[in-house]
Amino acid sequence: MLGRYFVYKQPETFGALMQVSKFPRFFKDQDHLAYGLLVLTTLFWSGNFVMARAFHAQIPPLGLAFWRWTLALALITPFAWSAWRTSWPVIRTHWRKLLILSVLGVTNFNTFVYLGLQTTAATNGILLLSAGPIFMLAFSWLVFREGIGKVQLIGMLASLLGVLLVITQGELGHLLALDFVDQGNYWILAAVMSWALYSVLLKVRPQGLSPFVFFATTVAMGWFLLMPVYLWDTWVQDSVMPMTWPAVISVFYVACFASILAYLFWNRAVAQLGAARTGHFIHLIPAFGILLSVLFLGEQLQQYHFAGLVLIFGGIYLASRKPATG
Repeated sequence: MLGRYFVYKQPETFGALMQVSKFPRFFKDQDHLAYGLLVLTTLFWSGNFVMARAFHAQIPPLGLAFWRWTLALALITPFAWSAWRTSWPVIRTHWRKLLILSVLGVTNFNTFVYLGLQTTAATNGILLLSAGPIFMLAFSWLVFREGIGKVQLIGMLASLLGVLLVITQGELGHLLALDFVDQGNYWILAAVMSWALYSVLLKVRPQGLSPFVFFATTVAMGWFLLMPVYLWDTWVQDSVMPMTWPAVISVFYVACFASILAYLFWNRAVAQLGAARTGHFIHLIPAFGILLSVLFLGEQLQQYHFAGLVLIFGGIYLASRKPATG
């Protein structure tokens, strides 16, 4: 889901592929084009969960995470190299901030998601991901002391209850008994928290870097941090990445579609429509994700899924309302 919170500026050569003039003339209404790109973006992000779950038995999670970013980095480096050299003083000055953001947004997020999808259903993972805005609100208060009104607090509690319904499969008594039904849900929850904190901390990201250079830099740092963990998993745990077609297709999809193209499409849409109009399209992710999970994975929706969905999105609606002033 990279790219969601970046502020659009004039892109470098790689990002220039998404300029209006590059599209065929039959896209006369650029708003319609932007809406189409947003639909594709959310579809790509939903497919990330479905793909990881579909091949979880054949592909080790750390291997998928490492090779995802390896391929993505290999593809963007030729376009980022000259910009890195130009932006090196800014990168060197703010390397601590960039390192923290890399850990949260690149090293942790998808690695935790893939670890969680080893045991939990893609439907569960996608529903838990949809609660991200609630954790962002909480971290905004913890880190920057941004105000939370009573209605927002009620929304946060409602969404939290929805999350608990999903991770306990509708049996809240499991929490009291410390019976963790599916530990994969907790990996997903850790991923959501990592992404939420990453998103909140983007408020203080280095302003001297363009969105593409920032993206490329965090990918590079996150990849270097993930490498020793991957090597440990391969050599010590004997978790070898197979050279099979499912593995190749999965890595290609998550690197090219769920990472790079999704980033470019999202920022192109933000440039055309603005952040406020594009933000609502994030809610297509659970819709697409659940549909794909049912169609391709044969997963079935349970009553607690529907209850959790209502509570999570109802809570997000309440939490997104501005606190009353005066």
